[in-house]
Amino acid sequence: ITMNPGYAGRTELPDNLKALFRPMAMMIPDYALVAEVMLFSEGFETSKDLSRKMVKLYKLSSEQLSQQDHYDFGMRALKSVLVMAGSLKRGSPDLDEQVVLIRAMRDSNLPKFLSEDAELFEAIVSDLFPGVEVPEVEQGDLARAIIESLEEHELQNVDKFVLKVVQMYETFNVRFGAMLVGPTGGGKTTVYRMLQSALTKLRRNGHENDNFQVIHTYVFNPKCIKMGELYGEYNLMTNEWTDGLGSTLIRNAVADTTPDKKWVVFDGPVDAIW
Repeated sequence: ITMNPGYAGRTELPDNLKALFRPMAMMIPDYALVAEVMLFSEGFETSKDLSRKMVKLYKLSSEQLSQQDHYDFGMRALKSVLVMAGSLKRGSPDLDEQVVLIRAMRDSNLPKFLSEDAELFEAIVSDLFPGVEVPEVEQGDLARAIIESLEEHELQNVDKFVLKVVQMYETFNVRFGAMLVGPTGGGKTTVYRMLQSALTKLRRNGHENDNFQVIHTYVFNPKCIKMGELYGEYNLMTNEWTDGLGSTLIRNAVADTTPDKKWVVFDGPVDAIW
């Protein structure tokens, strides 16, 4: 049995059940060694120095940045950055390895930071990698399509909003799922709708980039139905499995063989239950 009683929605194992199992203590792994081996496997030559700097960056970030529920500087976050760095390395083999790693760390972390934390994160990066200039990646066609979509929907063209939409696109390139977090009226729904509109527009205009595809969205509130109605449940009376709303939508999306992309949007308050 592996237990995380500190997580929301989990409970501690009762003492009478605990007595039936033999406890086994686990140590926290050496993050620097894990990062070094993974960077080597992704093709980095200077992985020893880079892994130490990267672990130091995550340690300083977890200590100095504000404490937010959606911040994660654990092993999962570290691994996703390393995998992303590997794909960037293969895409630009001649680029300086420090630049590749900084770009991976920025692209996967900056979208989730609050504005004041983003400045602090940039300062920590510049301290750990002094004198390294990271060239900005242009998202010209996508940014122009986003601005056109904003104008079509009679919304204001604000640079920071366009940046958020671009960041969401970049997040989808490295993560299978993404979460938009913010207060009511913060622009969460508009962000994904503008990205949907922009990507669909680029595909219909025949853009050469295959990542730009027509987007279909399926939106529902996961809190308005029971868990069985959301994910499906087993009927003990008839011994039959009945699919739920979410699982049916995902199954239908997977069955579709067209290159169109489908987003199943769980539009509701976040909790550990669903």
